[in-house]
Amino acid sequence: MNPETEYREGLDALAAHYKEILGLLGENAEREGLQKTPMRVAKAMQVLTRGYTMDAHKVLTDALFKEDYSQMVIVKDIDFFSLCEHHMLPFYGKVHVAYIPNGYITGLSKIARVVDIYSHRLQVQERMTLQIKECIEQTLHPLGVMVVVEAKHMCMQMRGVEKQNSITTTSDFSGAFNQAKTRQEFMNLINNR
Repeated sequence: MNPETEYREGLDALAAHYKEILGLLGENAEREGLQKTPMRVAKAMQVLTRGYTMDAHKVLTDALFKEDYSQMVIVKDIDFFSLCEHHMLPFYGKVHVAYIPNGYITGLSKIARVVDIYSHRLQVQERMTLQIKECIEQTLHPLGVMVVVEAKHMCMQMRGVEKQNSITTTSDFSGAFNQAKTRQEFMNLINNR
């Protein structure tokens, strides 16, 4: 899906709902500044949730290469933006991924694409961390995978406790990363900025 030209089925219905929401908020959806807002928001929501239409496993297998390399491969500082499923407000930050190949590697950009696919859904950070790890694990069958996600949540910054500088960190790991030494090597490498 090209987010600038192609939209999924239901776009007009989604826009109609947003028009109704504007009225329920006390706004006049017919005033000049808001007339096109329902469609703009509907299009934005389809772009922000385009991950539902993509297959992360296929992204990895489309660039799968036999390689005897068996040391840690790290793709760090992958920027992401997602929508919290609880308030539909953004959370954003960086994802760091490491895997130890077991006969196969994938294109480095494909790791970032996997992050994009899972972040472009209504999410919670904990599930997104797990989904990224499981996708790499199930598709590449590596000796180990580790994923660390660092994010700021607008639902904590704009409402509720209103803490602007808090960062939430989640991690998940498997295989060789069950060893503290291997996890520590990964953490040292991603924190070496």
